[in-house]
Amino acid sequence: MSENWNSDLLSCCDDMKSSGCYGLWCCPCLACTVSGLFGQNRCLPLCDICSPAVMSAFGIPLCVPPAGLALRVGIRQKYEIKGSLCKDIATSCICVWCSWCQLHRELKYRNHTPAVVNQPKK
Repeated sequence: MSENWNSDLLSCCDDMKSSGCYGLWCCPCLACTVSGLFGQNRCLPLCDICSPAVMSAFGIPLCVPPAGLALRVGIRQKYEIKGSLCKDIATSCICVWCSWCQLHRELKYRNHTPAVVNQPKK
């Protein structure tokens, strides 16, 4: 069964401590954190920063951030979140900061392990 994202794309203010301020003031750092939390190389999002410059040097325009898109699709697939590749591309291109913040909030929510309390029988 597919489910929705845990938080909306524009819900950066819901978690000001980590996603909001961290994403606003140091989005590349947040992107590297998200990549690490998802089990990928922490330097992967740096491709999003470097690839447009390298590609434009060869005359090839690049507007889709490859790492951001790949991680967004990977997280959506792993946790069976509703959506489509088209929506992922649009989100990754138009709202880069909001997308990374949403991914961070989602991974925090998914990786949160509830405490198990064992009570002795009486």
